[in-house]
Amino acid sequence: MAYDLKNVFYLGTEATVSKTTPGTGTAQLDLSAYIDPIARGRQKGTGLAIYKVHYSLINTDDANVATPDPSETGVITMSMIAGAGLGDNATGGATFSAGSTAYDAGNQLVVSAASYYGPGVPSSSTSQPMEYLMPSKDVPYVIVRDNVCLIYTVDSAATMTDDYRLSVRLECAQIALDQATLNQLLRTQTV
Repeated sequence: MAYDLKNVFYLGTEATVSKTTPGTGTAQLDLSAYIDPIARGRQKGTGLAIYKVHYSLINTDDANVATPDPSETGVITMSMIAGAGLGDNATGGATFSAGSTAYDAGNQLVVSAASYYGPGVPSSSTSQPMEYLMPSKDVPYVIVRDNVCLIYTVDSAATMTDDYRLSVRLECAQIALDQATLNQLLRTQTV
C-alpha cells in the first residue's frame, strides 16, 4: 500500500456552485473501472487507495479573475463520501437531514472534508478551501465501493456572491486487498 509514483494517478470531478442559492449539491465520480471487490482464484480483489484530496474553488463570474472576489462572504462546507451514490445535483438540489454526518470526521465514509470562508468573512485567513480531514501517503483511505461523491453545502446565511466551480482531484492508486481486509472495508463502507 506504499505511495509509489509509478502507480499513482489522478481522478477528479467538479460542480458549479450557483450564486445566491443556498443548500446542498453533489457530483458523483464513477469508480467501477478501478474497483473489483471479488477475489477470483489466486487473483485478489482490488480497491482504490486515496492518498490525497485537492480542492479548488474558482470564481467563474469575473471574466479576468479566477480567484474569489475579496468581498466574497460565502461559506461552503465540502466532502468526499465513499459509496454515497447520490448522482449529480445542482446547488440546493440535494437534501440532508438535520445533524447529517456528511462532513463529520466520525463518519467512516468521509474520505476528506474541507471548509471555505470567503475573504470577506471576518477572521477569514484564506481564499481557498481548508481541509480538516484528509487521508495521507502513509495511511490512505481505501474505497471498495463503485463511486465517491463530492458533497457541498452553501450556508443559507452566507450564500455566494459569485458563481464558482468547485473542483476536486484525487491522488490514488489501484491496490490488491486480501479477503479479510476487503470484507472489513465492504462492511464499513455501507451507506
